[in-house]
Amino acid sequence: MVVGPEAPLAEGFADRMAQRGVPCFGPLQAAARIESSKAFAKEIMLAAGVPTPRAAIFEEAAAAREHARSEGACVVKLDGLAAGKGVIVADDGAAAAAAVDELWKPGARLLIEERLRGREVSIIALCDGENVVPLPPARDHKRLLDGDRGPNTGGMGAVCPPADATQELIDLTVRTILEPTARELARRGTPFVGALYAGLMLTAQGPQVLEFNCRLGDPEAQAILLRLRSDPLPLFFAAAQRRLAGQKPVWDSRTAVAVVLAAHGYPGAPRAMDEIHGLEALAAEEGDDLWVLHAGTKLQSGKVVTGGGRVLTVAALGAGPGQARARAYGAAARISFAGMQSRADIAAAEV
Repeated sequence: MVVGPEAPLAEGFADRMAQRGVPCFGPLQAAARIESSKAFAKEIMLAAGVPTPRAAIFEEAAAAREHARSEGACVVKLDGLAAGKGVIVADDGAAAAAAVDELWKPGARLLIEERLRGREVSIIALCDGENVVPLPPARDHKRLLDGDRGPNTGGMGAVCPPADATQELIDLTVRTILEPTARELARRGTPFVGALYAGLMLTAQGPQVLEFNCRLGDPEAQAILLRLRSDPLPLFFAAAQRRLAGQKPVWDSRTAVAVVLAAHGYPGAPRAMDEIHGLEALAAEEGDDLWVLHAGTKLQSGKVVTGGGRVLTVAALGAGPGQARARAYGAAARISFAGMQSRADIAAAEV
Protein backbone atom coordinates (compact mmCIF):
# COMPACT_ATOMS: atom_id res chain seq x y z
CA MET A 1 0.00 0.00 0.00
CA VAL A 2 1.36 3.42 -1.02
CA VAL A 3 -0.29 6.36 0.76
CA GLY A 4 0.03 9.72 -0.99
CA PRO A 5 -1.87 12.43 0.96
CA GLU A 6 -0.93 13.62 4.43
CA ALA A 7 -4.43 13.60 5.95
CA PRO A 8 -4.93 9.80 6.06
CA LEU A 9 -1.41 9.34 7.43
CA ALA A 10 -2.10 11.89 10.17
CA GLU A 11 -5.34 10.03 10.94
CA GLY A 12 -3.58 6.67 11.35
CA PHE A 13 -4.21 4.91 8.04
CA ALA A 14 -0.76 3.24 8.11
CA ASP A 15 -1.46 2.02 11.65
CA ARG A 16 -4.62 0.27 10.45
CA MET A 17 -2.69 -1.34 7.57
CA ALA A 18 -0.05 -2.56 10.03
CA GLN A 19 -2.75 -4.15 12.18
CA ARG A 20 -3.91 -6.07 9.11
CA GLY A 21 -0.39 -7.12 8.14
CA VAL A 22 -0.35 -5.02 4.96
CA PRO A 23 3.06 -3.48 4.11
CA CYS A 24 2.58 0.29 3.86
CA PHE A 25 4.77 3.00 2.34
CA GLY A 26 3.82 5.81 4.67
CA PRO A 27 4.57 6.54 8.34
CA LEU A 28 2.53 5.51 11.34
CA GLN A 29 0.43 8.25 12.92
CA ALA A 30 3.02 9.01 15.62
CA ALA A 31 5.76 9.57 13.04
CA ALA A 32 3.43 11.48 10.69
CA ARG A 33 3.26 14.18 13.38
CA ILE A 34 6.47 15.48 11.77
CA GLU A 35 4.03 17.16 9.35
CA SER A 36 0.74 17.29 11.23
CA SER A 37 2.30 19.29 14.10
CA LYS A 38 4.91 21.95 13.41
CA ALA A 39 5.50 22.19 17.16
CA PHE A 40 6.34 18.47 17.27
CA ALA A 41 8.64 18.87 14.26
CA LYS A 42 10.51 21.66 16.08
CA GLU A 43 10.85 19.44 19.14
CA ILE A 44 12.32 16.63 17.03
CA MET A 45 14.74 18.95 15.26
CA LEU A 46 16.00 20.53 18.47
CA ALA A 47 16.49 17.11 20.06
CA ALA A 48 18.34 15.85 16.98
CA GLY A 49 20.49 18.97 16.57
CA VAL A 50 19.00 19.71 13.16
CA PRO A 51 19.53 23.32 11.94
CA THR A 52 16.22 25.19 11.91
CA PRO A 53 15.08 28.80 12.53
CA ARG A 54 14.26 29.74 16.12
CA ALA A 55 10.55 29.82 16.91
CA ALA A 56 8.11 30.50 19.74
CA ILE A 57 4.81 28.63 20.19
CA PHE A 58 1.59 30.31 21.35
CA GLU A 59 -1.85 29.08 22.38
CA GLU A 60 -3.31 32.53 23.04
CA ALA A 61 -3.97 35.03 20.27
CA ALA A 62 -3.08 38.12 22.32
CA ALA A 63 0.34 36.80 23.31
CA ALA A 64 1.01 35.63 19.75
CA ARG A 65 0.00 39.01 18.36
CA GLU A 66 2.22 40.92 20.81
CA HIS A 67 5.22 38.69 20.08
CA ALA A 68 4.70 38.89 16.32
CA ARG A 69 4.53 42.68 16.44
CA SER A 70 7.75 42.87 18.45
CA GLU A 71 9.48 40.31 16.23
CA GLY A 72 8.90 42.35 13.07
CA ALA A 73 9.79 40.48 9.89
CA CYS A 74 8.93 36.86 10.68
CA VAL A 75 6.95 33.81 9.57
CA VAL A 76 3.61 32.94 11.18
CA LYS A 77 2.60 29.27 10.96
CA LEU A 78 -0.54 27.41 11.96
CA ASP A 79 0.35 24.27 13.93
CA GLY A 80 -1.54 21.68 11.94
CA LEU A 81 -2.36 20.48 8.44
CA ALA A 82 -3.33 23.36 6.17
CA ALA A 83 -2.71 22.01 2.64
CA GLY A 84 0.40 24.14 2.30
CA LYS A 85 -1.47 27.38 2.96
CA GLY A 86 -1.21 27.83 6.76
CA VAL A 87 1.93 29.96 6.52
CA ILE A 88 2.23 33.75 6.16
CA VAL A 89 5.54 35.51 5.59
CA ALA A 90 5.40 38.97 7.18
CA ASP A 91 7.64 41.91 6.24
CA ASP A 92 7.12 43.91 9.44
CA GLY A 93 5.46 43.87 12.84
CA ALA A 94 2.10 45.16 11.64
CA ALA A 95 1.90 42.51 8.93
CA ALA A 96 2.95 39.85 11.44
CA ALA A 97 0.18 40.85 13.86
CA ALA A 98 -2.33 40.80 11.00
CA ALA A 99 -1.11 37.32 10.05
CA VAL A 100 -1.83 36.11 13.58
CA ASP A 101 -5.40 37.43 13.30
CA GLU A 102 -5.83 35.77 9.89
CA LEU A 103 -4.61 32.34 10.97
CA TRP A 104 -5.96 32.26 14.52
CA LYS A 105 -8.96 30.09 15.35
CA PRO A 106 -10.27 28.71 18.67
CA GLY A 107 -8.08 25.92 19.98
CA ALA A 108 -5.25 26.71 17.55
CA ARG A 109 -1.54 26.93 18.18
CA LEU A 110 0.69 29.28 16.24
CA LEU A 111 4.43 29.31 15.67
CA ILE A 112 6.14 32.67 15.27
CA GLU A 113 9.36 31.83 13.49
CA GLU A 114 12.54 33.67 12.62
CA ARG A 115 12.53 34.74 8.97
CA LEU A 116 15.52 33.42 7.06
CA ARG A 117 16.98 34.80 3.85
CA GLY A 118 18.11 32.65 0.96
CA ARG A 119 16.73 30.32 -1.68
CA GLU A 120 14.43 27.42 -0.88
CA VAL A 121 14.95 23.85 -2.03
CA SER A 122 13.29 20.56 -1.16
CA ILE A 123 15.12 17.29 -0.60
CA ILE A 124 12.93 14.21 -0.15
CA ALA A 125 14.30 10.90 1.06
CA LEU A 126 12.85 7.40 1.12
CA CYS A 127 13.13 5.97 4.64
CA ASP A 128 12.64 2.51 6.11
CA GLY A 129 12.91 3.52 9.76
CA GLU A 130 16.71 3.36 9.66
CA ASN A 131 18.12 3.81 6.15
CA VAL A 132 17.77 7.00 4.11
CA VAL A 133 17.86 7.16 0.28
CA PRO A 134 17.69 10.76 -1.01
CA LEU A 135 15.83 11.64 -4.19
CA PRO A 136 17.07 14.43 -6.51
CA PRO A 137 16.42 17.93 -5.10
CA ALA A 138 13.61 20.09 -6.42
CA ARG A 139 12.58 23.73 -6.08
CA ASP A 140 8.92 24.58 -5.54
CA HIS A 141 7.34 27.96 -6.30
CA LYS A 142 4.94 28.54 -3.40
CA ARG A 143 3.47 31.97 -4.04
CA LEU A 144 0.52 32.35 -6.41
CA LEU A 145 1.96 35.08 -8.62
CA ASP A 146 5.10 35.66 -10.66
CA GLY A 147 8.10 37.01 -8.79
CA ASP A 148 7.06 35.19 -5.59
CA ARG A 149 4.21 37.60 -4.92
CA GLY A 150 0.72 36.93 -3.63
CA PRO A 151 -0.53 34.39 -1.10
CA ASN A 152 1.10 31.07 -0.32
CA THR A 153 -0.32 28.04 -2.11
CA GLY A 154 0.26 24.31 -2.10
CA GLY A 155 2.75 24.92 -4.92
CA MET A 156 2.47 26.45 -8.39
CA GLY A 157 5.28 24.53 -10.08
CA ALA A 158 8.70 23.00 -9.60
CA VAL A 159 12.04 22.27 -11.24
CA CYS A 160 14.24 19.22 -10.68
CA PRO A 161 17.12 19.61 -10.19
CA PRO A 162 17.73 23.31 -9.43
CA ALA A 163 21.16 24.53 -10.52
CA ASP A 164 22.41 25.24 -6.98
CA ALA A 165 21.46 21.83 -5.57
CA THR A 166 24.88 20.18 -5.74
CA GLN A 167 25.86 16.70 -4.64
CA GLU A 168 27.65 18.35 -1.73
CA LEU A 169 24.35 19.90 -0.62
CA ILE A 170 22.60 16.54 -0.85
CA ASP A 171 25.30 14.80 1.18
CA LEU A 172 25.27 17.57 3.81
CA THR A 173 21.47 17.42 4.09
CA VAL A 174 21.50 13.65 4.52
CA ARG A 175 24.24 13.83 7.15
CA THR A 176 23.01 16.80 9.21
CA ILE A 177 19.23 16.74 8.68
CA LEU A 178 17.63 13.57 7.28
CA GLU A 179 19.63 10.91 9.11
CA PRO A 180 19.55 12.69 12.52
CA THR A 181 15.78 13.19 12.18
CA ALA A 182 15.23 9.52 11.29
CA ARG A 183 17.42 8.44 14.22
CA GLU A 184 15.54 10.67 16.69
CA LEU A 185 12.16 9.35 15.58
CA ALA A 186 13.43 5.77 15.85
CA ARG A 187 14.89 6.51 19.30
CA ARG A 188 11.42 7.54 20.45
CA GLY A 189 9.94 4.27 19.24
CA THR A 190 8.27 5.86 16.20
CA PRO A 191 10.50 4.91 13.23
CA PHE A 192 9.67 6.80 10.05
CA VAL A 193 8.77 4.63 7.05
CA GLY A 194 7.89 6.45 3.84
CA ALA A 195 8.94 9.70 2.16
CA LEU A 196 10.53 12.23 4.52
CA TYR A 197 10.36 15.65 2.86
CA ALA A 198 12.68 18.39 4.09
CA GLY A 199 11.83 21.93 2.96
CA LEU A 200 15.09 23.84 3.27
CA MET A 201 16.33 27.41 3.17
CA LEU A 202 19.86 27.72 1.82
CA THR A 203 21.44 30.30 4.10
CA ALA A 204 24.99 31.62 4.45
CA GLN A 205 25.33 29.26 7.43
CA GLY A 206 24.16 26.23 5.43
CA PRO A 207 20.77 24.55 4.88
CA GLN A 208 18.12 25.01 7.57
CA VAL A 209 14.79 23.19 7.79
CA LEU A 210 11.68 25.30 7.26
CA GLU A 211 9.29 22.35 7.39
CA PHE A 212 9.02 18.58 7.25
CA ASN A 213 6.35 16.68 5.34
CA CYS A 214 5.55 13.00 5.75
CA ARG A 215 4.97 12.33 2.03
CA LEU A 216 6.39 12.90 -1.42
CA GLY A 217 4.76 16.35 -1.77
CA ASP A 218 3.60 17.97 -4.98
CA PRO A 219 4.47 19.60 -7.30
CA GLU A 220 8.05 18.61 -6.40
CA ALA A 221 7.33 14.88 -6.66
CA GLN A 222 5.72 15.41 -10.06
CA ALA A 223 9.00 16.83 -11.38
CA ILE A 224 11.18 14.36 -9.47
CA LEU A 225 9.34 11.20 -10.50
CA LEU A 226 9.24 12.22 -14.17
CA ARG A 227 13.03 11.75 -14.08
CA LEU A 228 12.86 8.29 -12.47
CA ARG A 229 13.80 5.57 -14.96
CA SER A 230 13.64 2.56 -12.64
CA ASP A 231 10.42 1.09 -11.27
CA PRO A 232 9.29 3.02 -8.16
CA LEU A 233 7.21 0.19 -6.68
CA PRO A 234 10.19 -2.00 -5.63
CA LEU A 235 11.62 1.06 -3.86
CA PHE A 236 8.40 1.71 -1.98
CA PHE A 237 8.00 -1.98 -1.14
CA ALA A 238 11.59 -2.20 0.10
CA ALA A 239 11.02 0.80 2.39
CA ALA A 240 7.76 -0.68 3.71
CA GLN A 241 9.55 -3.98 4.45
CA ARG A 242 12.48 -2.24 6.21
CA ARG A 243 15.06 -3.32 3.60
CA LEU A 244 15.91 -0.11 1.79
CA ALA A 245 19.68 -0.48 2.23
CA GLY A 246 21.47 -0.89 -1.10
CA GLN A 247 18.57 0.35 -3.23
CA LYS A 248 19.78 2.61 -6.05
CA PRO A 249 17.14 4.36 -8.18
CA VAL A 250 18.06 5.13 -11.81
CA TRP A 251 17.54 8.73 -12.92
CA ASP A 252 17.23 10.48 -16.27
CA SER A 253 19.99 13.08 -16.63
CA ARG A 254 17.61 15.67 -18.08
CA THR A 255 15.85 18.50 -16.21
CA ALA A 256 12.15 18.34 -15.34
CA VAL A 257 9.85 21.35 -15.06
CA ALA A 258 6.29 21.10 -13.72
CA VAL A 259 3.72 23.89 -14.20
CA VAL A 260 0.49 23.96 -12.17
CA LEU A 261 -2.80 25.16 -13.68
CA ALA A 262 -5.07 26.34 -10.87
CA ALA A 263 -8.75 27.19 -10.68
CA HIS A 264 -10.26 30.66 -10.55
CA GLY A 265 -10.23 31.91 -6.94
CA TYR A 266 -7.43 29.62 -5.74
CA PRO A 267 -6.10 29.51 -3.03
CA GLY A 268 -8.94 31.27 -1.23
CA ALA A 269 -12.24 30.06 -2.69
CA PRO A 270 -11.55 28.05 -5.87
CA ARG A 271 -14.38 27.78 -8.36
CA ALA A 272 -15.43 24.39 -9.72
CA MET A 273 -17.32 23.05 -12.74
CA ASP A 274 -15.46 25.01 -15.45
CA GLU A 275 -15.02 22.84 -18.54
CA ILE A 276 -11.41 22.02 -19.44
CA HIS A 277 -10.39 22.15 -23.10
CA GLY A 278 -7.36 20.74 -24.92
CA LEU A 279 -6.72 17.53 -22.98
CA GLU A 280 -7.65 15.12 -25.77
CA ALA A 281 -5.28 16.75 -28.27
CA LEU A 282 -2.39 16.49 -25.79
CA ALA A 283 -3.09 12.88 -24.85
CA ALA A 284 -1.36 11.52 -27.96
CA GLU A 285 1.86 13.36 -27.03
CA GLU A 286 2.08 12.18 -23.43
CA GLY A 287 4.77 9.65 -22.61
CA ASP A 288 8.01 9.21 -20.68
CA ASP A 289 8.99 12.86 -21.09
CA LEU A 290 5.65 14.70 -20.94
CA TRP A 291 2.95 14.21 -18.32
CA VAL A 292 -0.42 15.90 -17.83
CA LEU A 293 -1.34 15.06 -14.24
CA HIS A 294 -4.88 15.42 -12.88
CA ALA A 295 -5.37 16.77 -9.36
CA GLY A 296 -8.62 18.78 -9.15
CA THR A 297 -10.67 17.43 -12.05
CA LYS A 298 -13.83 15.38 -12.41
CA LEU A 299 -16.02 13.98 -15.15
CA GLN A 300 -19.41 15.65 -15.56
CA SER A 301 -21.83 14.62 -18.33
CA GLY A 302 -18.95 13.28 -20.40
CA LYS A 303 -16.86 16.43 -20.00
CA VAL A 304 -13.75 16.99 -17.85
CA VAL A 305 -14.36 19.94 -15.53
CA THR A 306 -12.51 21.63 -12.70
CA GLY A 307 -13.16 20.18 -9.26
CA GLY A 308 -10.48 21.65 -7.01
CA GLY A 309 -7.87 24.33 -6.44
CA ARG A 310 -4.84 23.01 -8.29
CA VAL A 311 -6.50 21.45 -11.29
CA LEU A 312 -3.70 20.06 -13.47
CA THR A 313 0.08 19.88 -13.61
CA VAL A 314 1.98 19.75 -16.89
CA ALA A 315 5.48 18.31 -16.47
CA ALA A 316 8.14 17.95 -19.17
CA LEU A 317 11.76 16.85 -19.53
CA GLY A 318 14.39 18.82 -21.43
CA ALA A 319 18.13 18.89 -21.97
CA GLY A 320 18.28 21.78 -19.48
CA PRO A 321 15.87 24.05 -17.61
CA GLY A 322 15.34 26.24 -20.69
CA GLN A 323 14.22 23.39 -22.90
CA ALA A 324 12.17 21.78 -20.13
CA ARG A 325 10.42 25.10 -19.47
CA ALA A 326 9.65 25.58 -23.15
CA ARG A 327 8.17 22.09 -23.46
CA ALA A 328 6.09 22.35 -20.27
CA TYR A 329 4.74 25.80 -21.05
CA GLY A 330 4.14 24.88 -24.70
CA ALA A 331 1.93 21.99 -23.64
CA ALA A 332 0.23 23.99 -20.89
CA ALA A 333 -0.68 26.72 -23.40
CA ARG A 334 -2.85 24.21 -25.24
CA ILE A 335 -5.04 23.68 -22.17
CA SER A 336 -7.69 26.19 -21.17
CA PHE A 337 -10.58 26.69 -18.80
CA ALA A 338 -12.36 29.78 -17.51
CA GLY A 339 -10.35 31.66 -14.88
CA MET A 340 -7.27 29.44 -15.25
CA GLN A 341 -4.30 30.63 -13.16
CA SER A 342 -0.63 29.76 -13.64
CA ARG A 343 2.75 31.34 -13.08
CA ALA A 344 4.87 32.28 -16.07
CA ASP A 345 8.21 32.13 -14.23
CA ILE A 346 8.53 28.52 -13.06
CA ALA A 347 12.25 27.65 -13.25
CA ALA A 348 13.02 30.99 -14.98
CA ALA A 349 15.75 31.73 -12.44
CA GLU A 350 17.44 28.42 -13.31
CA VAL A 351 17.80 29.55 -16.93
